[in-house]
Amino acid sequence: MTQLRQRGLRCRVRDRGAATVLVVGLVAALLVLTAGALVIASAVVASHRARVAGDLAALAGAAVLQDGADGGRACTVAGRVARANGAALQGCSSGDAIVTVLVSVDAALWPRPASARSRAGPEPS
Repeated sequence: MTQLRQRGLRCRVRDRGAATVLVVGLVAALLVLTAGALVIASAVVASHRARVAGDLAALAGAAVLQDGADGGRACTVAGRVARANGAALQGCSSGDAIVTVLVSVDAALWPRPASARSRAGPEPS
């Protein structure tokens, strides 16, 4: 009986610290997953911001066209509205009372900016 106790005690002594290694590994894996989720969330937020800024810029440009301004003025207003919403106007075109804009928004943790194309104008008949 004494030999069994000594063997069991030796096994337990050799296993000391195994739970610590396991916990450290699990915490590291959790941190990596959290960091990945934050990077993806940053890209999603930038994408939504680009879409909203593009929609608002296109609507502002179309409203200026409806008031009788030329296409250059509509794109200027669209660029101002895009900048006010944290986006950069990459392209703008207008014709037949329709304004099309391309905007981009830098993502905080994503290497490339998010971009969106929006179009606004009267409904086709």
